Amino acid sequence: MLRPVRALSVAATAALLTLTTLFTASSANAAGVNYVALGDSYSAGVGAGSYLSDSGSCKRSTNAYAYLWTNANSPSSFSFVACSGARTGDVLNSQISAVSSGTTLVSLTIGGNDAGFSSTMQTCVLGSDSDCLNAVSTAENYAVNTLPGQLDQVYSAIRAKAPNAHVVVMGYPHLYQLDGSCIFGIGDTKRAAINEAADTLDGVIAKQVANAGFAFGDVRDIFSGHEICGSLDTWLHSTTLPIDESYHPNAAGQADGYLPVFSQS
Repeated sequence: MLRPVRALSVAATAALLTLTTLFTASSANAAGVNYVALGDSYSAGVGAGSYLSDSGSCKRSTNAYAYLWTNANSPSSFSFVACSGARTGDVLNSQISAVSSGTTLVSLTIGGNDAGFSSTMQTCVLGSDSDCLNAVSTAENYAVNTLPGQLDQVYSAIRAKAPNAHVVVMGYPHLYQLDGSCIFGIGDTKRAAINEAADTLDGVIAKQVANAGFAFGDVRDIFSGHEICGSLDTWLHSTTLPIDESYHPNAAGQADGYLPVFSQS
């Protein structure tokens, strides 16, 4: 009767040792990560609430994907410098100093403000269809012709400062589901144009990211159905107060949209 008990004890001990080894290895891997989160309002978490008191107008949120990832993985260090309104020049002038040779993980969204996302949305919401289409065309021309060089400068600076880091550049979602459930607000002509602008912007970013050897986190598929006017729970604010949170992911958009894509990129 003793032999089965001993066999079970040995098996249980082995299983426990295996689990302990796996947990230790996982903890060691997380402990070796030095993470820096750069970028604009989509990375800062504007629209997701729960803003850090020391972030001021940058509006860095504890519900932002970078903060959520850090809470789940406990890296050795975490520097959260993403800021509302940031452009490529702001990353180079104000944020890049957070990156060093010891940085092993970097995330960012950048480029939307350079291409005039905010003013384009204002025109589309307040102006005519023609005004909106013209504004979108201007933004797309900027994205195609000027933004690539600006992105290259940012990506080159990151690689120079952190040559061994895994860099994940996150994209932007479609804002609207076409033929969706919204009765009020802008019409589908404007909605389609805004989504097209997102596609153009993401296409430019993805190409430059590939050239830099970084990873691109495309969030358009995971946001499908969760856009404004979507058939599922909405992960994006429409026009809202405070006004700067309009057309940004809410807490669910960060947790269920951005975080999984970042984690898998």
